[in-house]
Amino acid sequence: MSLLKNIHSPADLKRLSPEQFPELCQEIREQILAVVSNVGGHLASNLGVVELTVALQYLLETPKDKIVWDTSNQAYTHKLLTGRREQFHTLRQYGGLSGFCKREESAYDTFNAGHAGTGVSAAFGMVEARDQRHEKHKVVCVVGDGAMTAGMTLEGLHHAGGTHKDFIVVLNDNQMSISKNVGAISAYLNRTFTGEFYARMREETGQLLRKIPHIGLEVQKFARRAEELAKGAILPGLLFEELGFQYAGPIDGHNFEHLLPTLENVLKMKGPVLLHVITKKGLGYQAAMDNPVWFHACPPFVRETGVPAKKASRPSYTSMAVDALIKVAHQDKRVVAITAAMCEGTGLNAFEKVFPDRIYDVGIAEQHAVTFAAGMAAQGMKPVVALYSTFLQRAYDQVVHDVATQNLPVTFCIDRGGLVAEDGTTHHGAFDFAFLRHVPNMVVAAPKMRTSCGMMKTCVEFVTAPRRCVTPAASAWSDDGS
Repeated sequence: MSLLKNIHSPADLKRLSPEQFPELCQEIREQILAVVSNVGGHLASNLGVVELTVALQYLLETPKDKIVWDTSNQAYTHKLLTGRREQFHTLRQYGGLSGFCKREESAYDTFNAGHAGTGVSAAFGMVEARDQRHEKHKVVCVVGDGAMTAGMTLEGLHHAGGTHKDFIVVLNDNQMSISKNVGAISAYLNRTFTGEFYARMREETGQLLRKIPHIGLEVQKFARRAEELAKGAILPGLLFEELGFQYAGPIDGHNFEHLLPTLENVLKMKGPVLLHVITKKGLGYQAAMDNPVWFHACPPFVRETGVPAKKASRPSYTSMAVDALIKVAHQDKRVVAITAAMCEGTGLNAFEKVFPDRIYDVGIAEQHAVTFAAGMAAQGMKPVVALYSTFLQRAYDQVVHDVATQNLPVTFCIDRGGLVAEDGTTHHGAFDFAFLRHVPNMVVAAPKMRTSCGMMKTCVEFVTAPRRCVTPAASAWSDDGS
């Protein structure tokens, strides 16, 4: 008998015993796989957050208690548990369920989000609204470790940590955003004791403990548990405690024996609390675990093999643009590429293979990416910034203030212009022409011909232009060539 089919709201979930949760999670993963393999969507992130979502909905009193999903592309389990199971097959289809949280869709969706880094600020706004209205409920924000590279997340943590208000942030740490995480904060979160001296000492100590008659193995197991506790105490927690948060974790995000009691205790704590949860992207589907980048946002695929259901019949604008950029970079050593955690999405992984020392992935930090490019251009380089149109909106001030008013030779390759169908409102690139054409020193153009020749001509002319001007190439291309 199916457990999932009898859940129409979180109230039904609460009637189950925790011993039934692993079976429920297996059913949820099966449902997500069945639908996403048919219609496409965000697979790896959703498979990785199943247990965490079940635990949150089991312990919280939603929708009175509020869950804010940063980015919200990992909210498929949330949708299945909040009355949308029967509509789930319409995911990302016209007239169907959104691939992200959508307030117009359900009272359980507290905030519309498709851009990483908005969750903490929005959730803390709800905390302040709660207190202003003298209400009593919990506010929990689930934020991925990739969003920790977004400056807005740190701004929200800084504000919330200084107020001593009751607020819970769950850091879902899977070492990935869309591409593999980069930068100092990511390294800080994932740091482990891997030095040669430590590794040797650890092994020699283990050998010594095992030799103790009768109790050696048990003592070694105890030492390993103490080691993990010590690592959690001295590594990631300090950062958040300095920001004013009480830190708990890291804990296994797939083990209900860890999740439920820890989360239950965290919900009782006063003041700002951050719970650090370790999860595995793509858990339950080997192809997604092996290639979480491709399965982050994938087209329909053959479930048995993990390969796309159909191959593109012609090259995409993205691939043609990158081919042109590679040709330009061969001709001019000053040409470098910059992206914001979208190396694969913008096709720059092909550029990286040819010029690994001339590409910069700055993480989910579009504002920094643009001003970073301006700094390079001010010193004679020819930076090309590759971003989705919807994400360039986040760096508008930097385009105007740091690039255009200084008439610097920065080229913007703007991907996913226009309407983007399945991803919906938050991902439509409908405003790039409008907000760029009136900017001083700005030239906006799109390839006239849908051919590699037309793309090559446009890209070469823009990147190699001798005049010192901003030359973004805005276009409505997408990976499927539409």
